[in-house]
Amino acid sequence: MPIKDSAKKSLRQDKARASRNLLRKKAMREIIKEMYEMLDEKKVSDAEKKLPEAYKAIDKAAKAGTIEKNTAARKKSRLIRAIAHAGSSK
Repeated sequence: MPIKDSAKKSLRQDKARASRNLLRKKAMREIIKEMYEMLDEKKVSDAEKKLPEAYKAIDKAAKAGTIEKNTAARKKSRLIRAIAHAGSSK
């Protein structure tokens, strides 16, 4: 356990930030998972409608520093590619 006041405050801040990061990451993962499930069920149009919501969650996580900007770009790129692939295989 921390002894100094500054270390105690740092621990409190770390816990708060970690919980916020978990919420952002979970929201992002849930949306992405829903989209991939839609694509598995061949619901391409529904997945395309959900794309802005996924982009928003990914961008928020990247802006807050929860994920790296390159990771965000990779996730968005893979989503678009998956939608394009599912759309072409109708």
